[in-house]
Amino acid sequence: QCQLSGLWRNEQDSLMEISALRDNGDFQGKYLTRVTLSSGCAHISPLKGIQQQPGEGGWPTFAFTVRWDKFSNATTAFVGQCFVDSGGKETLTTMWLLREAVGSLKEDSKATR
Repeated sequence: QCQLSGLWRNEQDSLMEISALRDNGDFQGKYLTRVTLSSGCAHISPLKGIQQQPGEGGWPTFAFTVRWDKFSNATTAFVGQCFVDSGGKETLTTMWLLREAVGSLKEDSKATR
């Protein structure tokens, strides 16, 4: 069984802490990113999400959003799955979309990465 709650580190040395995982799958936590457009400083931002428990023998899927607090006018949505290898190591795999605010509808096409 993969446990989503806890502290996670990604390849860019950012940290995510999932501190509260409820019975219905809702969770919250914080994301400490070292990857920013504005500077190289680390910034903590709140995250909220939900985990879908798999059927028998499967691995849980999840989704969460991060509101980049105080340093960016952007929100990122992540979706992923949690796996455990034969040695017991837990790994999260994710895909993400980041949406920045733009000043007009004309600029909409360059607002999502």
